[in-house]
Amino acid sequence: MTSSFGMSQELRTYVVEHGSPPDLILERLAQRTKDEAGPFARMQIDPEQGTFLTWLAQVTGAERALEIGTFMGYSAICIARGLGAGGQLTCLDISEEWTAIGREAWSDAGLDDRIELHVGPAAETLAAMPVDGQFDFVFIDADKTGYEVYLDLVHGLLRPGGVVVVDNVLRRGDVISDEAQDDDVVAIRAFNDARRTDDRWDTVMLPVGDGLTLLRKR
Repeated sequence: MTSSFGMSQELRTYVVEHGSPPDLILERLAQRTKDEAGPFARMQIDPEQGTFLTWLAQVTGAERALEIGTFMGYSAICIARGLGAGGQLTCLDISEEWTAIGREAWSDAGLDDRIELHVGPAAETLAAMPVDGQFDFVFIDADKTGYEVYLDLVHGLLRPGGVVVVDNVLRRGDVISDEAQDDDVVAIRAFNDARRTDDRWDTVMLPVGDGLTLLRKR
């Protein structure tokens, strides 16, 4: 978990306290992630991101959602809670170990019937889905080198006017550092730059968490 970009811990605490707070289920899951995931706990979204995902799913009227990269299930709970009556969330992840913890949390949250999990390479799962605009809302938070492929595959699965939210687009500020040249940063830079001329989407980047890009399908 990371503080929202550029914020002091004190200001981030203020922001969280003045939005809809995480409930006990999310707090317990966040603590379990911290206790059991070690250095990988940083992959979990921040509480303010979770609140934003719930709110965004609500205001867009989303009923069918897709998540690419589920980890321990925190963001899935937030998205599923924001869906309309009878809404469904499809989650894609490669880890049986981490998502098993997510399944427990979904059960505790009473969301078993709203979340469907597919374990395996996301690109293969996406490529096998019918290109019929079945989704209203997509959250991408997986391997950074795969973002461009995932977005291309998602385009045909999303209805016109549907929204994609992409996480970690600022990479702790490394996107503007010439010294940062690891594979993830290079991939995110290329992904961000490509969106500047991608006329398939209306695009906005927000400094929330580690950076969120919102894409609306034209």
